[in-house]
Amino acid sequence: MKKVLLFFFACFLLINVQAQIPVNAIDKILSITNMDYDMGRISAGKPLEYNLVIKNIGTDTIVLQDVKAGCGCTTPKFRAGEKIVPGKSTFITLGFNGGANGEFSKFADIFFSGGLSRQVKFHGFAVADSTVIPKPIIANNK
Repeated sequence: MKKVLLFFFACFLLINVQAQIPVNAIDKILSITNMDYDMGRISAGKPLEYNLVIKNIGTDTIVLQDVKAGCGCTTPKFRAGEKIVPGKSTFITLGFNGGANGEFSKFADIFFSGGLSRQVKFHGFAVADSTVIPKPIIANNK
């Protein structure tokens, strides 16, 4: 039983070590703007978008492979397979459907060639749209 547990622990440890690249390693290769974007106060239910700019500050070409949103309310727009040569930039647009009431925090994971990845976040506070004036209720007097 101890050997089985030791085997599973070793496998778990090996998988985690291979899957993680130190954060500072990607920071020496890519510069990403708006990694923790504050949307501020937004109208609940009103969709909006913002851009992330990714610049290759390394010496090798990097390929943007995928962007996975943390939930269905977040929609990424990007060019899968796009090559980012050293010194050049690209962008990713993250859309949020506004489906929140009160404070919200969302994330997306960006995957690049060479096993590189980065998680980006955005947050804000959704409020009822104050520009919408409810229709008056008219009583039917018969």
